[in-house]
Amino acid sequence: MSQIPARPRSTVRDFFRGVGILGSGLRMWITDPKVMFFGAIPALIVAAVYTVGVSVLFANFDPLVKWAASFAEDSGETLYLLAQLAVGLAFVGLTVLIVVYTFVALTLTVGDPFYERIWRRVESKLGDVPNGPETGFWRSVGDGLRMLLATIAVSLLLLLLGFIPVVGQTLVPVVGALVGGWFLALELATRPFESRALRAKDRRRILRANRATTVGFGVAVWLLFLIPFGAVIVMPAAVAGATILARNALGIPGRQSSLSPEPNLAVTPGE
Repeated sequence: MSQIPARPRSTVRDFFRGVGILGSGLRMWITDPKVMFFGAIPALIVAAVYTVGVSVLFANFDPLVKWAASFAEDSGETLYLLAQLAVGLAFVGLTVLIVVYTFVALTLTVGDPFYERIWRRVESKLGDVPNGPETGFWRSVGDGLRMLLATIAVSLLLLLLGFIPVVGQTLVPVVGALVGGWFLALELATRPFESRALRAKDRRRILRANRATTVGFGVAVWLLFLIPFGAVIVMPAAVAGATILARNALGIPGRQSSLSPEPNLAVTPGE
């Protein structure tokens, strides 16, 4: 019997596979509305707090931009205005990247019991629920801080690139979404990896082998989070989707369920 050749890998197809994985998570609002509703409560609380903080920040936006662009104040009105525009756009990008990532990290911490329930529901629908050892609190804090520092470092780099004419206003937002999506996916997939006794470095390595799918999932979450209070609806779906993403990256076969839009969602690591 002749063997059917495997389809060649496609970065674009893998990227949209990641987008589809978030779609599977969103489908749980139809199949499991009660558990998803409770998952939205922590996101709503944290979103309300962040809304106040961001409102205060942007109430002082104009003075901050003028202060940061003061280096061009003596270069003429046109250059000064362009400098303010570049600084303003870069400042917005920096704020969005840090706010979105810290929102996810804080919401996962505040709503841990709610999101554990969603994670267990997805795992049980697709297969067996893993019972790996619990990760120590301080180790989790350390991993989270390292991820936060990496996010801030990338944000500052994008802030500097934002001062470059044209590139700063076109390429940087795209790169910001890709990088932000990657960090979001890493954070959201914490529980399904840790429940299998896999640490942060393992999570990065395995998801890096499935980079296009991981980034596709993360960017989809990122863009929906930019919709006012969209994070409240998307957050529990993102937790569900990240569980599917982790199972796929680990090559864990899953049985057919309402969360499986394709005949077989699982893929082998580094496929």
